[in-house]
Amino acid sequence: MKVVIAGAGSVGSSIAKELLAHGHEVLLIDEKPECAERTGLRGAQWLIGDACELTTLKDARLEEADVVVSATGDDKVNLVVSLLAKSEFGVARTVGRVNNPKNDWMFDDSWGVDVAVNTPRLMTALVEEAVEIGDLVRLLTLQTGVSSMVEFTVPTGSHLTGRTLGSIDWPLDSTVVAILRDDAPITPSSDDVVEPGDELFFITTIAAEDELRAILSPAALTGASAAGAADAAQDSGSEEDPDGVSGTDAAESAGTMAAGRETTHASHSPSA
Repeated sequence: MKVVIAGAGSVGSSIAKELLAHGHEVLLIDEKPECAERTGLRGAQWLIGDACELTTLKDARLEEADVVVSATGDDKVNLVVSLLAKSEFGVARTVGRVNNPKNDWMFDDSWGVDVAVNTPRLMTALVEEAVEIGDLVRLLTLQTGVSSMVEFTVPTGSHLTGRTLGSIDWPLDSTVVAILRDDAPITPSSDDVVEPGDELFFITTIAAEDELRAILSPAALTGASAAGAADAAQDSGSEEDPDGVSGTDAAESAGTMAAGRETTHASHSPSA
């Protein structure tokens, strides 16, 4: 696979090193000639120039690339490179690095970005995934913001414990794709029973995340229990006692008898 990387900084160089180790063909584009002297990047091709210039991209023969990675520290450059790669050279796959989370909304197909890698958000997700138990954590955004991969660690005492995956009414646009249990990945099936400490991984639409979070939340059980208690109370009140008197009628009768006793006691009391 031929990969062109715009930006040979720490991020671009690290990506190139990994790709070279896996046997891919890598071309790095950067304005600084000293970047080409980096150690650990033997086997990489170099092109010194501005990746935002069409002439530079033509020299890189971008139309032959399978993937273009925009990995500079400037979001504007990454957007321009992605747009040119997609619109001018018909590159099949583009990956754009997001430096400022506030610019994340621009990294979509309208700017030619197939996959946006938001480094700050990814690091935040990894931190949350490590410490948050009992809450839904988004790990990755897929398909230019349409879907995402999320993770949920089942806490002790969760209402999901002991239930099979098939018995839970998941949102239509959410699917359990993996279970991590005791550091071992499990391919999920509808008969798998949820255990405390399980890490459940979902592919879901971003629009369905809130619904999924509501199902996983302890409030889902609380709401169901409250509704059940209300129904039970209503059923109890509507049932008749063995003598054929309903709960409501019995209460009214007790009140009438108490009032009668008070009236009788008053009529036998000596006058002041």
